Order: sequence, then structure tokens, then C-alpha cells
Amino acid sequence: MYPDHTPQRAVEVHQPTPIPPPVVHSAPVVPVQPGTVPAVASIVLPDGRVVTGYAIDPARPEPVTAKPAVSRAAVNVALAGVGFLAVCGGLLLLTSFIAALTAFIGQLIILAAVIFGGWIAVQVLGPSGNKGGTTVNIRRAVIKRNHFHS
Repeated sequence: MYPDHTPQRAVEVHQPTPIPPPVVHSAPVVPVQPGTVPAVASIVLPDGRVVTGYAIDPARPEPVTAKPAVSRAAVNVALAGVGFLAVCGGLLLLTSFIAALTAFIGQLIILAAVIFGGWIAVQVLGPSGNKGGTTVNIRRAVIKRNHFHS
């Protein structure tokens, strides 16, 4: 296993610690007569061996306790409360929508007034040069109308 030039190592041997045998207390054996003799079942394995033993009943879960019935009055009160909250929320949203729509329309009216007022201001205060229209001297017109000729 080792090459010839490799030195041999010392091997430590560990001895197993013996386990003391369990202390058996003798208990009185009380014979118990079974109520019924359990059925013996035999199963043939695929390789031909037969295994025989007692059939064990599967553990049955505890029956579920029935839930207490909910009264119809409690259900109706709960549904009425949910409906009332839904109506209140809807009215709050409707009121908010109407307020926002009113503010929007008011701002559109103000914007139209500002634009129209600006247009009128430009027309009135704009440069008043001869634009091909008729210029009337008011003093002469009044005098001519009253027949004050100079």
C-alpha cells in the first residue's frame, strides 16, 4: 500500500465503550381480554413471500363541530351598514365631482372674459391712424347742424 521509502505510521486502536444493559423493572402482567378478535390480513409480495399481520383501522379525525348559525337579523344589519357606507361614499364623490366641474366652468368663463376684454382693449387703445375710415370733426358738425356758419 505504501511505497518502500515511506515510513510506517503508528495506528491507534480505539476500543468501543460497552453500553450497560437496560435495567428492567418487572411489572405485574395483567391479562386483558380483547373485546373482539382483530382480523388477520395476509399480503403476497411480488417475490412470492407472504406477510401476515393484523389490520389496523386508520385514525379517524375528530368530527368538525358545527358552526353556530348566524341570525338573519345580524346579516341584514351588516348588509345595510355596508350599503349605507357605499351610498355615503358615492354621494361624497358626486359632490366632489360637481364642485370640481363648477370650478372648471368658472375658470373657463374667466378665461373667455380675459381674452375678450383683451381684444376689446386692443381695438380701443390701439394705434389710431387713418385706416381709411371717415374722421369727423365734432365741433364743425355741431356748428353746421345748428346753422352757425362762420
